[in-house]
Amino acid sequence: MFNRKSTALVPGGVFVDPFTWLGRMTEEFDRMFEESGWPAFRTRSRTAAWSPSLDVFEKGNRLIARVDLPGMKRDDVKVEVADGRLTISGERRVETEEKKENFYRCEREYGSFYRAIPLPEGAKEDEVKAIFENGVLEITVPLVARAGVKGHTIAIEGAAPAVGKTSKAA
Repeated sequence: MFNRKSTALVPGGVFVDPFTWLGRMTEEFDRMFEESGWPAFRTRSRTAAWSPSLDVFEKGNRLIARVDLPGMKRDDVKVEVADGRLTISGERRVETEEKKENFYRCEREYGSFYRAIPLPEGAKEDEVKAIFENGVLEITVPLVARAGVKGHTIAIEGAAPAVGKTSKAA
């Protein structure tokens, strides 16, 4: 009955996310103003906050947090435990020794970061250890062993009969 017209933004029925186009337009404006020598018109700060990748898991009565911090040094990172939280913060700075090279693209993120991980009950906050090696920070928090906690299998029953249905005898 009704003929639907394509709602695609490009011919051929392929949908293109409008935010992708907006991002591309922003990048083009940034490039245009940087190349023309108007750095005051940049739409994005080079020292914006970033959030490093983080894994948190429990293994052998220990809570382990691993944070990827490529290009950073041990002295650039701060680890604290307070109020039942493990906090990791620091800053990755832009190298200032850059010699006006022609960049085609710059995707590495710089700036300060802050991550807070709530600690479970029984965490031994005074025994936390941190190791920084090859750009990865690993923090280990010992946990109190949980005695007597055993799992068990739950039986799965069949479907309950439908309410209000009666069977007809033939």
